[in-house]
Amino acid sequence: MVFPMVLFKLADWILYQLLANSCYRAARKIRNYGFLFRNPSLRSSSQQPPFYPRVTKCALEFRGSETLVCDINGTLLRSDQSFFPYFMLVAFEGGSIFRSFLLLLSSPLLLVLDHELRLRFMVFITFCGLRLKDMDSVGRAVLPKFFLENLNLHAYEVLASTGRRVVFTSVPRVMVEGFLKDYLRVDDVVGTELQSVGGYFTGFLSGSGLLVKHRALKEYFGEKKPDIGLGSSCLHDHLFISLCKEAYVVNEEDRKSSASSVMPREKYPKPLVFHDGRLAFLPTPFATLAMFLWLPLGIILAIFRLVVGIFLPYKIAIFLGTWSGVNIRVKGCNPSRSAKRTGVLYVCSHRTLLDPVFLSTSLEKPLTAVTYSLSKMSEFIAPIRTVRLTRDRQQDGDTMQRLLSEGDLVVCPEGTTCREPYLLRFSSLFAELADEIVPVAMNTHVSMFYGTTASGFKCLDPIFFLMNPSPSYHVQVLGKVPRELTCAGGRSSWEVANHIQRQLADALGFECTTLTRKDKYMMLAGNEGVVHDERKKP
Repeated sequence: MVFPMVLFKLADWILYQLLANSCYRAARKIRNYGFLFRNPSLRSSSQQPPFYPRVTKCALEFRGSETLVCDINGTLLRSDQSFFPYFMLVAFEGGSIFRSFLLLLSSPLLLVLDHELRLRFMVFITFCGLRLKDMDSVGRAVLPKFFLENLNLHAYEVLASTGRRVVFTSVPRVMVEGFLKDYLRVDDVVGTELQSVGGYFTGFLSGSGLLVKHRALKEYFGEKKPDIGLGSSCLHDHLFISLCKEAYVVNEEDRKSSASSVMPREKYPKPLVFHDGRLAFLPTPFATLAMFLWLPLGIILAIFRLVVGIFLPYKIAIFLGTWSGVNIRVKGCNPSRSAKRTGVLYVCSHRTLLDPVFLSTSLEKPLTAVTYSLSKMSEFIAPIRTVRLTRDRQQDGDTMQRLLSEGDLVVCPEGTTCREPYLLRFSSLFAELADEIVPVAMNTHVSMFYGTTASGFKCLDPIFFLMNPSPSYHVQVLGKVPRELTCAGGRSSWEVANHIQRQLADALGFECTTLTRKDKYMMLAGNEGVVHDERKKP
């Protein structure tokens, strides 16, 4: 009897609280607009919003001791007042595809609701039953990428010029606090609080309800006024910024039309090296609808591309793969082998698990790939030979030496994939094993799904990559490393590894880093990315 009563109460809340209040508020707005229309003097005087200068007019000098208050939605972000894409990211990446589909179905209803009811509705669908640790993972590993890409340069410059920064927002605090504090160095975030029970969100707001910014500002600062207030050009933000000594607005032109408001990567407050999640696009309602319409065809296409790559000869596989939409660009040529009996060691930048497969297909010859961790499914469907390494340096060195004596070998010294234009630190083990080393610059581009993950199901990585409408792989085979730059020429293994890292970075236009696999997984998944074999435990 408990469950039916819960459903009954939920239906009662939707019918009488949600819809009734929405219709009542809409009727009130229509009545007010009609009254103003019949009284032009009131419409042009008392109802006229006060004029505030644009954010580009704010001087940035000598602000180090001042306090700034603003909102992230509509002010720091260039996107409009709808926070729907970020709720969709939480629903898809932290919840499930079914939760995100339900949120998409609700999008037409959201258009007729006012701001408060729209937020409540999105919060309920997105967070009801969602684990707190899943939201923490999305907030740390997924959302920052999309926030940075939509950051308003003008608003950020004003924010960065001040000494103290406080953000007031009506969106859930758990969605934005991590990004604001880690990337923008905001001192405090005051936002809408969500209820949670036993490690799960209930989908409802806390007792304080939806945050009202001007009231929260008064409670936070008391009688003291903040020095600078940034807000949008909407009426509900004017009361908020009117409580500050100086007030500036970010209007539509500042957010969208001006190309100068786009934050370039080199000006990011913190380099974006690692991020997680499957979606490679900002999931607006129309973009999300296109994704769901594409999914059935994408799955069929991925299976077709897999079968072509596994069972057909190289030339036919390349032809049919290109015909199906896969863009393969190859630069450079297959290096000639020396008189030595040992194989050639191909050293690749690591973008996806398919790097060795695309290299083998591009060179039209069989290769052996060594990996540190590979799912059983990926190992089963791999069209080339794969050998697992153990992370024991001596044992792995012996294994790779044996494989080189049998033929050509592919190794990715980064040890893990990186999506952004950076190269992680190269392990130097490969440099100690071979004198014939060929660097290969690999790069990929996707438009819908990422083919890598740190916290999801790794066995689906190749499937997701091949589900993209037109995934691209760029393979650039560089010349053999001169003998005098190898260990045989007197160089240390670290010198060789660092030289090849720089060579690949220059070819790709990437930046070298000293970050490692451990750094990536500690940031994205909260672990070191090592899967322990239970069978080896006593």
